[in-house]
Amino acid sequence: MEILIGGLALILIWLIVIYNKLIRDKNRILTSWSDIDVQLKRRHDLIPKLIEAVKQYAEYESTALTAITELRTASERSEDISLISRYETKIGNKVRNIVAIAEDYPVLKTSDLFIDLQKNLTEVENNIQYARRYYNGCVNNLNVRIDSFPDLIVARAFRFSRATFFDFDN
Repeated sequence: MEILIGGLALILIWLIVIYNKLIRDKNRILTSWSDIDVQLKRRHDLIPKLIEAVKQYAEYESTALTAITELRTASERSEDISLISRYETKIGNKVRNIVAIAEDYPVLKTSDLFIDLQKNLTEVENNIQYARRYYNGCVNNLNVRIDSFPDLIVARAFRFSRATFFDFDN
């Protein structure tokens, strides 16, 4: 009888340990996504300033601003990470186009405001990449745990689901 109770106690401890590791990995994903979200918001705040700086020196179409604003709004409203990834990739492409346009204007390239915005945007892009790598590492840890025996038994019992990677072309 004591052996049976001891065996059940070990199984219960094992279940608790695995459950707690799954919760830890899930919370790391939530925390790391929050870091990405902060950087995306910083990026979204810098883009209109960049467009405004370019508009002062170049006859820049307002359609670009409208397109970026629509993408930014769609990204902020979405909760699907794969959709956010696509929106943010498109935003990045549009920002690169704006910077490329600025290359044709020597006065703009030497503007302190433009240089500062470009530096801040580069910093934000780098921070997004660092945060994305950490997030994707956390996602990978959880997904491996969910797919690996014996953890998959606990994961399925408590309905843990695989997380989505944040693929961000930059």
